[in-house]
Amino acid sequence: RALSPRPAVAVRCQEGQLAVTVRRDLFGTGRPVRAAELSLGTASCPPLSPNPAQAFVTFVAALHECGSTLQVTPDSLIYRTTLFYKPTPSSNPLIVRATPAEVLIECHYPRKSNVSSGAVHPTWAPFRSTVAAQERLQFSLRLMDDDWSRERLSNGFQLGDSLRFQADVTSEGHVPLRLFVDQCVATATPDRSSSPRYAFIDLGGCLVDGRAEDTGSAFVSPRPRPESLRFLVDAFKFAGDTGNLLYISCHLRVSPAAQAPNPWNKACSFSKASGLWAPLEGTAAICSCCDTGSCPSPG
Repeated sequence: RALSPRPAVAVRCQEGQLAVTVRRDLFGTGRPVRAAELSLGTASCPPLSPNPAQAFVTFVAALHECGSTLQVTPDSLIYRTTLFYKPTPSSNPLIVRATPAEVLIECHYPRKSNVSSGAVHPTWAPFRSTVAAQERLQFSLRLMDDDWSRERLSNGFQLGDSLRFQADVTSEGHVPLRLFVDQCVATATPDRSSSPRYAFIDLGGCLVDGRAEDTGSAFVSPRPRPESLRFLVDAFKFAGDTGNLLYISCHLRVSPAAQAPNPWNKACSFSKASGLWAPLEGTAAICSCCDTGSCPSPG
């Protein structure tokens, strides 16, 4: 019987072996896992030679291999093993963008009658994120939905998701303003100076998280308007932290809209295609300090 492509993990129990098919998009986030991060059983059996073009990774093992266990009941023989997902550590040891997962796999063989098989569907709990915004002169920081049309109703995310932030300032009664985000810091407690602490925007407007491997964190171009700024950050949590909350604090500032962006007032994203920093507005020179780490302090 053909395996359905829909389950994240599908199991076929055969006469002397089992076959496990794992969807590369294991968590349904659109971000495929690496075949090398998957193994079967306590013996860490690897998958069959993977084809990068295929959407699935396949394991085939004899029932007694890969550290499987056997339970004998009056009616059944039950072989048990576990599919392990162990993500590669992030290039930044302070944070993680994926958490390990385990999927229990069982094959039940009646001691009499016919053999049958069934699929096992894994479950996992997403971590949650909360965002705190400091209001000054009617500044705001909001999590937005996927098309940026409205504020997101939920602040729960799974690793692999993208967090969409929109910062705004109300400028009625003022000269036209342009908004910048100098720094955004994630902590495990409401105290923004606590440890562990991860600044994913730093140096007066450098989105430094965009330099991490396998991330798409960046400022969104073009701006909706000068007094509004959007940016994407790939979801993460602190390594070793058993909690499900992140507290995010950002420092927002404005300059006159007529003033050209400069090293003090900038929004810089890292382009993996070119290996260079690119400004949302202005010339590339204003982002050069993102590499040196010697950006001038905003006035």
